[in-house]
Amino acid sequence: MNFILDGGPVFMVPLVLLLIVIVVLFIKGLKSNTEKTHKLINSLALFAFVFGVLGFVIGLLGALEAISANSGNISSEILAGGFKVGLLSPTFGMVIFLLGRMFTIILTWIKK
Repeated sequence: MNFILDGGPVFMVPLVLLLIVIVVLFIKGLKSNTEKTHKLINSLALFAFVFGVLGFVIGLLGALEAISANSGNISSEILAGGFKVGLLSPTFGMVIFLLGRMFTIILTWIKK
């Protein structure tokens, strides 16, 4: 769970909430499998992916601003650590997207 705080709570906490909503919709879809549930899961999963990428872009812009303010004097260890932290939100967004798609496939498969 430390990766949630490392990735920045501004983007990671909403992604966790989106994951919870998608899982709840999947469980609801197992009981009443409707097209609306499929569309909601797909839309929220795509939103999670794009929101994670947005977190990376905003973090990258901030990092580039800090590098330019330091006249480019930054160590490679700090830069690599920053990229590692910056890639947590898009990676988590991708995992949520893939889970959402998998849930939609399962719901489509079991639909009667």
